[in-house]
Amino acid sequence: MHPGSTPDDIGVLERVVTLYAIYDPKPGRPDLPAAIANQFSWLAAILPPIFLARHGLWLELLAWVLKLVALVILSRFIGGGAAFALYLLAAVWLGFAAPSLRRHALQWRGWTPRGERIALSADMAQLEAIR
Repeated sequence: MHPGSTPDDIGVLERVVTLYAIYDPKPGRPDLPAAIANQFSWLAAILPPIFLARHGLWLELLAWVLKLVALVILSRFIGGGAAFALYLLAAVWLGFAAPSLRRHALQWRGWTPRGERIALSADMAQLEAIR
């Protein structure tokens, strides 16, 4: 514990910081390292197609659209309420799986994992990774 800090300060900090996975771009590319937060993604859960398109997860977007088509067809047999419950379940699952999908996509594109950092934000994790 730092001099002058109280246990309350430490507790607040523990609730605010996040674990980030750091990925380095392909050699020869001028990109900054990518910092992927290991936490639930609200954007992925609430607006799955936008999340998937924003991060270039095109195969996952195609799978999501096919799942929606299957749910619409299936809703005739299981009912609208059950189909909506399955949609919500899939959306919540996507919110939890979003960091893993992004990490896998970066590795597929040739980015290399460097390690993990604990930081207040993705920008701070990138800055720490650059040093």
